[in-house]
Amino acid sequence: MLDINFIRNNAEKVQQNAQNKGYDVNIDDLLKLDAKKRELQTVVDDLRAKRNENVNKIKGTKPTEDLITEGKAIKTQLASLETELKNVEVSYIDLLKLVPNMALQDVPVGLSEDENVVAKTVGEIPKFDFAVLSHADIASKNGWIDKERAAKVTGSRFAYIAGDLVKLQLAIVNFVINTLSDETKMAEIAQVAGLNVSTKPMKPILPPLMIRTDMYDAMDRLEPREERYKLEGDDLWLQGSAEHVLGSMHQGEVFDESELPLRYIGYATSFRREAGAYGKDMEGIFRMHQFDKLEMESFTTAEDGHNEHLLFVAIQEYLLSQLELPYRVLKKCTFDIGKPNACGVDMEVWLPGQQKYRETHTADYMTDYQARRLNTKVRRTSSGKLELIHTNDATAFAIGRIMIAIIENNQTKDGHVNVPKVLQPYLNGRSVL
Repeated sequence: MLDINFIRNNAEKVQQNAQNKGYDVNIDDLLKLDAKKRELQTVVDDLRAKRNENVNKIKGTKPTEDLITEGKAIKTQLASLETELKNVEVSYIDLLKLVPNMALQDVPVGLSEDENVVAKTVGEIPKFDFAVLSHADIASKNGWIDKERAAKVTGSRFAYIAGDLVKLQLAIVNFVINTLSDETKMAEIAQVAGLNVSTKPMKPILPPLMIRTDMYDAMDRLEPREERYKLEGDDLWLQGSAEHVLGSMHQGEVFDESELPLRYIGYATSFRREAGAYGKDMEGIFRMHQFDKLEMESFTTAEDGHNEHLLFVAIQEYLLSQLELPYRVLKKCTFDIGKPNACGVDMEVWLPGQQKYRETHTADYMTDYQARRLNTKVRRTSSGKLELIHTNDATAFAIGRIMIAIIENNQTKDGHVNVPKVLQPYLNGRSVL
């Protein structure tokens, strides 16, 4: 969440930012609650001091009737005011949590995702001399996806993944982890992007697939709750993406500046209800309740946070270029970047089966918005001062969607799939599936 001191000093900007992001929150109401909370806290603190003074007067002596009466009056008044303060604090925190993070100045202002800006388009759209098939048709022909049997076991929008598609998925996972855990590769990516950043590699993580309500809420990724899966009888949710359990793993911790950046590449099966899907989104494995993702997460100092975001975007472009897939980069507008995000980038890959670009990646920079509630800090080397860290997360690959892109862009006339060269070593040298 935002620093209340920042909100007090920038109320109009914060209100306009909330409007630009499409969030209905009244900053004047928040500031009134803030003032009421501080006023009550002062009165409560004064009464507590009087209570302690009264107790000290009584100690070791026979209390007078006046002292006893005064003590009872203070106790009654204090109990009432503490209850009022607690109620005001709850309302205050609830409203403060609704205030979205401030968008960076270069984020386009827009009121729908249609106002996202295409920053660049990379690669040639493939041309075929035969009728193009969707990934669902190709996978069905080769026995790679079985949604019918999955429907018997779990219901709609689940699938059994089989055969060469399993091998392709594992090849992608190994390629990404080997690439991002290699400092030489990280240095190469940073150099090509012209970024003066640490070349520290990413640590591979297999995170828990469940998260407590308070941690999910602190990450500000729990909403919309109707899209999440709650475990009945437990204070646990199935996480909706690996960054939810990567970003929260250092809650309450303090790092020395020399330890940063911390970079993770997490691989996890994730779960979302994905309500409202229709049309081609229902075919094959494009939009599922259960899906596998490789997610990047990092923790940096404030001054390194934005460059870290740019590095993540560069990594995404590098991975896509290695697969030789045509894609475009979108700079997300204020409406689409999300509540905790200061800025965001989407990437879309061309899908011949749909004859359009579809989202495969997102990269989000949260500044210290998440860290404030998670209480994750860094101790600065020069001053010893504690500061909130800055967080970034980004997709390395949403496995299902990137396999769709590989299948459709590399399909052959006879219904097979050419394997991208970079993945062939992970498939024992095979060039065709």
